[in-house]
Amino acid sequence: METRHNNSLPPAIILGGNANAVSIARSLGRAGILVYAINVPEEAVRYSRFTRWISIPRRPGSRSESWANYLLGPESDHLRNAVLLAANDEALELIAQHRPALSAKYRLDISNPAAQLCMLDKLSTYRAAREAGVPTPRFWVADTREDIERFEDELVFPLMLKPLSSHRFWQHFSGRKYILVRRFEDLLATFDAVSSAKIPIFLVEAIPGADDKLCSYYTYIDEDGCHLFDFTKRVIRRYPVNMGLGSYHITDHVPGVKELALKLFRQVGLRGVANVEFKLDSRDSRLKLIECNARFTAVDCLLGSSGIDLPLFVYRRLVGLTQAPPSTYRIGVRLWDPVRDLFAYRQLNQMRLLSFRGWVRSLLHRQTFAFFRWDDPFPALFDSIRLVMLWRKLESSGSAVATTSSEFSGAPQSMQRDAIPLRD
Repeated sequence: METRHNNSLPPAIILGGNANAVSIARSLGRAGILVYAINVPEEAVRYSRFTRWISIPRRPGSRSESWANYLLGPESDHLRNAVLLAANDEALELIAQHRPALSAKYRLDISNPAAQLCMLDKLSTYRAAREAGVPTPRFWVADTREDIERFEDELVFPLMLKPLSSHRFWQHFSGRKYILVRRFEDLLATFDAVSSAKIPIFLVEAIPGADDKLCSYYTYIDEDGCHLFDFTKRVIRRYPVNMGLGSYHITDHVPGVKELALKLFRQVGLRGVANVEFKLDSRDSRLKLIECNARFTAVDCLLGSSGIDLPLFVYRRLVGLTQAPPSTYRIGVRLWDPVRDLFAYRQLNQMRLLSFRGWVRSLLHRQTFAFFRWDDPFPALFDSIRLVMLWRKLESSGSAVATTSSEFSGAPQSMQRDAIPLRD
C-alpha cells in the first residue's frame, strides 16, 4: 500500500526503539508525514509501510557512534530540518550528548539534557526521588566486594543488581534489565561476574507482590515546567513474571501516582515527554519508584488508542502547528502482546498462579496490539516469527526460559543462559 505524504511538512526521523518506533511511524505516517527509521536491522519498524529505512553500516566503535556520525555527516544533509525523535535510551543519550550540533541541523524536542541524563542513570534517579520525598525501594551503592560484605547484615532478599545504565547492561546480558538474587552467596558470585563486564550497578530491594501492582504515569512538560496532560495505566501481566516487559496493560486512573511523578519531574527539571513507573508495596501500601523514562515507551500505542496521540502532539509542537493539549483519555483500554502473553500464561500456569480458563477470560475484551494493524501487517508478522523461532531454538537446546523467577537467581551460569530478549 502506497503512503501519500504532505510535502509541506518536514520529515521525521525515528532513532532506535521497537514497539514504540512502530507506533510513532504509524502515527506520523497516517498524518501524511514522511518518516525515516534508523535502527538495527532486526527491528520490526523496518518492515512498516510507513517508514523509509536508512541503512547505516556499522563502523568501529559503538552503534550510537555510527548513528551520530551519520546524522552529523554530509550523508544525511538531505534530512536537514527533519524532526528527530528518540525511541530508546541509546538514542536519548546520543541526542543529549550531541544536542548543540544536532539542533543546528534538525528539529529537536524541548529538553533539559542534564535532567534526561539523570533519568538515564538509575542511581541518580533514585537519589533525586529521595530528595523530592518520593518513596523508593531500599537501595545500596556497592562498588566493591568489600562494600557488599559490609552491608551484609542490612541487605534484604530477594535483591536486584540494577545497572546505572540500562541499555549497556541490556546489550551485554541478553536483554535483561537487572539480575535477581535470593542468597548472599549468589549476590557475591553475580557481583563478580557483572564487575568483570565493567558495568556499574547498585543493589535494590525487590518489592514483593504480583505484576498487577505496577502502574505508570505519562505526561508532557512544556518550557515553563507545566504538565500538559495526565495518563495512567496498570500492568496486568509481564513476561518473564516479575522481571520482564509488560505483555498485557490496561488504562486506568491510579490514585496518587500523578502527584508523586510530578514531584520527581520538578526535582530534576525534566522537560518534554515524561514517564515514570511505580509499584504498590503491600507491606506499607505506598507506591514506590521503579524507573523513569524521558522518551516514548513501548506502550505508546496504548496512549494513542486511548485518545492521546503523543508522537503527533510532539511533532506538531516542533513544527509550529497550533493544537490544544489532550484533556482526557479512555479508561479500560487494553494493550495485549499475544506471543509474549502466551509465554506469560505458560509461566504463571506452571507456577499454579493462572489457569487456562482464567487466562482466556482475561482476554475477552477489545484489544490493542503493539505490532498488528490490518493496514500495516508486516511488523507483527516479523516480530511474531522472530519470537517463536527463538523460543523453538531455546526449547530444542534445553535452554528454555525459566518457569519461575528463582531460576533467574543470578548465579554466573544462569546469567549465561539464553532467554527471550526484552525490548523496550
